[in-house]
Amino acid sequence: MTVTAVRATSRAQDAHAFLDAYCAAHPEDVIDLDAEVSASEGVTGLIYQLAAERRDPLLRCRNVAGLDVPVVSNVFASRARIARMLGVGPAQLHEEYHRRASRPIPPVVVDEGPVLDIVESGAEVDLASVPMLTHFASDRAPYITSGIIVAEDPETGVGNMSYHRSMVHSRTELATSLHSRGDLWRMLRRYADRGEAMPVAMVIGGHPLFMLAASSRIGYDEDERDVAGGLMGEPLEVVRTPVHGIKVPAWAELVLEGTISADAHADEGPFGEFSGYSSNRSTNNVLHVDAILRRRDAMLIDVVGGNTAEHLNLARIPREAEMAHKLIARFPDVVALHYPTSGTHFHCYVALRPQRPGAARQVMLGLLGWDPYVKTVVAVDADVDVTDDSEVLWALATHFQPHRDLFLVDGLPGSPLDPSSGADGTTSRLALDATRGPDFHGERIVVSDAARADASVLLDSVKKGTP
Repeated sequence: MTVTAVRATSRAQDAHAFLDAYCAAHPEDVIDLDAEVSASEGVTGLIYQLAAERRDPLLRCRNVAGLDVPVVSNVFASRARIARMLGVGPAQLHEEYHRRASRPIPPVVVDEGPVLDIVESGAEVDLASVPMLTHFASDRAPYITSGIIVAEDPETGVGNMSYHRSMVHSRTELATSLHSRGDLWRMLRRYADRGEAMPVAMVIGGHPLFMLAASSRIGYDEDERDVAGGLMGEPLEVVRTPVHGIKVPAWAELVLEGTISADAHADEGPFGEFSGYSSNRSTNNVLHVDAILRRRDAMLIDVVGGNTAEHLNLARIPREAEMAHKLIARFPDVVALHYPTSGTHFHCYVALRPQRPGAARQVMLGLLGWDPYVKTVVAVDADVDVTDDSEVLWALATHFQPHRDLFLVDGLPGSPLDPSSGADGTTSRLALDATRGPDFHGERIVVSDAARADASVLLDSVKKGTP
């Protein structure tokens, strides 16, 4: 009997097809560089300069010195671009993300896919062949920043996906941090209790919706690969890795398969983290690589670290969607939620139409209790644009009285990457009520739509050189 191998067929899960389609549909939102770019801070320098110019295009660098693959970065820097991936506008981003993520679709296993084009194992493994960038002058080494570690529970087989910065420790080993409060850390403990190393596969680059799913906030007994299917609207096509049989995307760019032992450690860091500071806080784990899988036409999909919009959006959009859903379900006064880039993961703005005294305080208490990263919440009225720092600061300047409109909670667990947190990892949290309140007296000035339309016509005529 002849057995025909099942091949991956959904080009909708191919990052190359996504990139080609996006460049064709939105050329104004893409910078495609043929000029040589340095592998040491070159890509980061471009992205920080673009941010200084208030620009956030997708960036493709075809010629990165010392790398034999193109580099694609800044994919997640724009909320509008992420919304387009989900087929909606920015205003519907939270709702659509939550709708899709709440309808998980289990993956489908196929026998063949592009990631199996080239498989190196045993003595062939050499991590010097894996493309990496140095992102900041303070970084210890070139880093993998888009690496998604996939592991499966030893008893249930339920998978976990999460991002972990990694640098080369030896020809066959990466030094990495597993985030000591995360589900992967918990899974490693389960393997250690059984006296076993934990089989893992690090996916480096895939379809942006797969990458977004890896940031989803779900329970230990739920699988982010199912969330990826929900976001895509079809089962994620996966292949089994050749050594440990871990299910990874068939359309991935590169995969490093191996094991992590609880008792193996190596120094890593410092690395530029989301706080805007260089951090060497790490679990210092070692990933021993048994096999390298890659596409023939692989590209490096990089996530620039630090306090960049890309790094922050990738983590906070799933968090915002979860928080927005919880808040609106519990507090119908809430109309909008936003985590500003200026506040890294530590600030949150919430807009509401308070129907009764104390409503803003109740909402802010909910946020401070639900989200372990948030240190400061600012509540504003519904007519304030929470995506605009200057509008929120204006509301704070004109509506807020310190003796009356703030409260503080102390001694709560905080982020281990917050350089201001206590030695025991605790933090205090602050709530600022910048809603107008029932006794507020003032009428907001307005420029009419007609006046704005007239101004646009006049300014357009100036640009065109007509009187």
